[in-house]
Amino acid sequence: MEVLEQTLDSREVAKMVGRNHKEVLRDVRNLIDQMTSAKSQPVNISNYFIESSYKDSKGEYRPCFQTTKKGCELYSSRMTGVKGTHFAIAYIERFNDMETQIKQHAEIPTSKRELALLALSANEETNQRVDEVANRVTEIEENTKIDASDYGYIGRRVNQRVKEIARGYNANSKDQLAMLYKDINTGVKQITGVSTRSQLRQKDFDKVNEYINNWQPSTATITIINDLRDSA
Repeated sequence: MEVLEQTLDSREVAKMVGRNHKEVLRDVRNLIDQMTSAKSQPVNISNYFIESSYKDSKGEYRPCFQTTKKGCELYSSRMTGVKGTHFAIAYIERFNDMETQIKQHAEIPTSKRELALLALSANEETNQRVDEVANRVTEIEENTKIDASDYGYIGRRVNQRVKEIARGYNANSKDQLAMLYKDINTGVKQITGVSTRSQLRQKDFDKVNEYINNWQPSTATITIINDLRDSA
């Protein structure tokens, strides 16, 4: 059974080379005749082609060959040009697939210990994937822009804080308030890495709120608003 699993039915070969199955059968028989008539050391034909049969749509048995990888290589040597290249690619890929399947089948655990190790491995892989998904969800949530209600709240807190500071410095003119707004907004952008408040992310909300609560204008800003008051 293992030999058959690593062979191609001559009907499949016919499809790969774009020929009638009868023509492929004739080619294979010719190759076998040439191999058996060789005067060199005897050739084990079954290493290349294995006679077989299949049942057609009428329920009748028809001849075919199980073709090994060596047999495909021998058959492809009769072909030249693009068709030969395409056939070589097709059968190489096909045999690689079969070899992979056989290897995977051979690796299926059977003992209790192997099954237990497989279960542990699968559980660890599942946990890892769950963690990856959870981290990804958290990342998406944190990098989502703040919603309208949170954005509005931050805007109101900025206004309230600026007015609180303005009263302490007797800064009531339009120019003085503009300097205070510029100062606080510059700080918000610096600590979050955004260019405008509308780009704030959900993860920035608590940080920005704490910053607003503790904000004090810079020495440069205080100097300017004092100068503006004195020059009024």
